[in-house]
Amino acid sequence: MSLEGKDRRNVLRATAHPLRLQMLSLLTGAELSAAEVARELGITQANASYHLRFLLEAGLIVLAGEERVRGGRAKKYRHQWDSAADDAAGTASEADRQASVSALAAAISTRYADREPGRQLFTDADLWLRPEVWQEAFDLLERASRLVHEQAQQPRTPGTVRTNLSVAAFPLKTASRGTR
Repeated sequence: MSLEGKDRRNVLRATAHPLRLQMLSLLTGAELSAAEVARELGITQANASYHLRFLLEAGLIVLAGEERVRGGRAKKYRHQWDSAADDAAGTASEADRQASVSALAAAISTRYADREPGRQLFTDADLWLRPEVWQEAFDLLERASRLVHEQAQQPRTPGTVRTNLSVAAFPLKTASRGTR
């Protein structure tokens, strides 16, 4: 999938809304209609349709087919998480990037409140590393992200657990605040 013009500018804006972040997660492991997304998220079908159109126009989801529903047709959507959409982030404005980061931070806080007891991993690091160590860590995080996306299942599939993996990994400016 190739993103052009206005779609490139809308990618981060599309992910800057917590509801759309939830939708992208749902649509990673399943092809769902607006009605199914609405039921899973506890929102109206009209609201789900609105946000799904926004994600579709930004190129973050694709039409995955249609199904017959009570004499009508329902479009099914799927998140193309490994698409060229990530490349479009380089063309987004700084304001769109900041909005996306804020939405991700809010989503982490909300998901944390919904966590199950048990094994958890929390880490935060603003530190100095040799470039090869940073590259190895980055590659491992990228592999973990790919693994969970590739193995995502439809919501509530028997034998699965609902999980959260939020990753933000980037080098920092040498002279930025917090320099030690």
